[in-house]
Amino acid sequence: MAAEGGRAKPAAQSRMENFRKVRTSEEEMPLPFPDLPPDVVEMKVKEGSKIRNLMNFAMAQMELKGRRQIVFSGCGRAVTKTITCVEIMKRKLGGLHQVTKVCYKTVLEVWENQDPPPDGPTQNLTVHKNVPSICILLSRDPLDPNQTGYQPPEHQREVGEDTSGSSTKGLKRPLPPPSEELLPKKLQVQVSDSPRGSGTTADQLDH
Repeated sequence: MAAEGGRAKPAAQSRMENFRKVRTSEEEMPLPFPDLPPDVVEMKVKEGSKIRNLMNFAMAQMELKGRRQIVFSGCGRAVTKTITCVEIMKRKLGGLHQVTKVCYKTVLEVWENQDPPPDGPTQNLTVHKNVPSICILLSRDPLDPNQTGYQPPEHQREVGEDTSGSSTKGLKRPLPPPSEELLPKKLQVQVSDSPRGSGTTADQLDH
């Protein structure tokens, strides 16, 4: 029956309004760069991260502690912010070699029913989402210029540029398009009935 003054909402949408996202965790993946030092700093950029806080820490690592390499990583809505952080650091420090890798990773979301049946168990939804992910390595030391995603320091690109378009020196290597297995897949949804208060803890999901 249509609601007075407007259209009735679809049943599925109406049911989802009763659910609230309570936990989110990302799939742990090794960094896609060989021969990294064991103590390399990885800046994991989140959607809600403050760029100023990220850059203060990252700049201190590179300038005060003399780090030679640093990695910025982010997925989903944090990809744009990750790239912004990288561009800020390249502009401030200069002379940094860059390698960019793109892929997809799995994000796990747990949604809890806020209006469970009065005589039934709490119903949770577990959603697996494949989202785009980016990892960017910045290095003071030279990197292999033949690897995919390599980008030389800014000053090297400026020297190698040719306005006639005949020179290819200093141009970044283009990233290949994601292969079919990396294309977004359908969401996998699992419904679990559990007694109120039971289930996987936040610590278990975050790790």
